[in-house]
Amino acid sequence: MNNATNATQTAKAGFKLPFGMRDFGTFIGLVIIFAVFSWLSPVFFTGPNLINILQQSSINACIALGMTLVIVSGGIDLSVGPIAALSAVVAASLMVAGVPIPLAVMAALGAGALCGLFNGALIAYAGLQPFIVTLGGLSLYRALSLIYTGGNPVYGIPPEFRAFTNGDTLGLPTPVVIVAVIALICWTVLNKTPLGEYFMAVGGNQEAARIAGVPVARTKISAFVFSGVLAAVAALILVGRLGAADPTLGNLWELDAIAAAAIGGASLMGGKGSIVGTVMGAVILGSLRNGLTLMNVQAFYQLLATGIIIIAAMLIDSATRKSG
Repeated sequence: MNNATNATQTAKAGFKLPFGMRDFGTFIGLVIIFAVFSWLSPVFFTGPNLINILQQSSINACIALGMTLVIVSGGIDLSVGPIAALSAVVAASLMVAGVPIPLAVMAALGAGALCGLFNGALIAYAGLQPFIVTLGGLSLYRALSLIYTGGNPVYGIPPEFRAFTNGDTLGLPTPVVIVAVIALICWTVLNKTPLGEYFMAVGGNQEAARIAGVPVARTKISAFVFSGVLAAVAALILVGRLGAADPTLGNLWELDAIAAAAIGGASLMGGKGSIVGTVMGAVILGSLRNGLTLMNVQAFYQLLATGIIIIAAMLIDSATRKSG
């Protein structure tokens, strides 16, 4: 047990730069983006638009939080978009059929958890690479969504559910509050529990963690279950906002989630990441897109900006590792 504790403490010691400097750098980047777009557009730094940015960022933040846990544990999840779509159509079809909303929501979360469990089990017990497994899952879960609905969107979401997801809580949009609570839970798990230490130990050095007594298989599976459940939560938020569930929902969500995690300091090599940084990364992407939209910049340039940001974040991480 002492060996396991030492291993996780060693991994944790390399988890963050001293005094949270990586998070501070992300925060400075966010401030710069706000300053630039506030100067370019008088609409950007207004109360309604800032609330709009938070609301738009909430879905990506939710997905990215689960992605961060997977990345920290040494994996990657390319299937989060299709998992969200499958969860969405399951919840919507049950609601339309008259199933009580809480049960439909639980079914959606269960669908996300099962998809994550399937991914994690193949990776942990079959020894397959996360990239390959989740790439296959990307096609598998999308196909299941299309088969389940016959390729058609599911309409008729109950007004009660829409009122909740589109309402306010504590003066903020409900999705923002939900994601804030999830972020707090994820931060607590990653920084204050043995499971969080296991995530970092497995991502930092899997063999050393195994020798130290860390339950590697269960740790990997837990990360992917978290990712699947949070993909389902994001899907429910979007279903409530749109009033429908589309089996093609979630296209390229994995790119946005990886970008937010990478901007926030997560290393695709594993063993390193930040919940606070990921949330700021999601807000950076949301702010960037909002600002570019206000400047009438076409959507494909926004996609280009996302790709550049991912590459830049990886270069910063590489330089940080070499200097460390």
